[in-house]
Amino acid sequence: MAEDLALEARNRAGNYFREGYNCAESIFLTFRELVVPEVERDLVRLATGFGGGLGHAGCLCGALTASTMVLGLLCGRTDHRQDRHRAYGLARDFHDRFEEKFGATCCRALNPHPFDTPEHLRQCLKITGNTARLLMEYLQEKNLI
Repeated sequence: MAEDLALEARNRAGNYFREGYNCAESIFLTFRELVVPEVERDLVRLATGFGGGLGHAGCLCGALTASTMVLGLLCGRTDHRQDRHRAYGLARDFHDRFEEKFGATCCRALNPHPFDTPEHLRQCLKITGNTARLLMEYLQEKNLI
């Protein structure tokens, strides 16, 4: 069952990306459906600017950034008096796991092809799908779902 859910996340994220959503939007939409369906779909707009490593700046990978958003939806705080250390720890741990798997966290290091070329899009498709799988496995391992 756990493996099936991880594959489902990978496939959904890949399908969203193929439809034209960027990496961050694809992660957000996938996990909104599978994990937090009570979150409004229109909030995908929060993820739009993260694509291309923050608006094609090539910085932090949008799939990783959106994964952190998902972690925040599950364990983030809603009041400044609440503890933030659990969310920080999970975000850092997932960041490190992502870096271990892909060898980098920076968009331009992960994908050296010019933005929006066929080569770039193929590489982003792989990263987006595999990030969704990695995140779902992580959420299950940490008993967040």
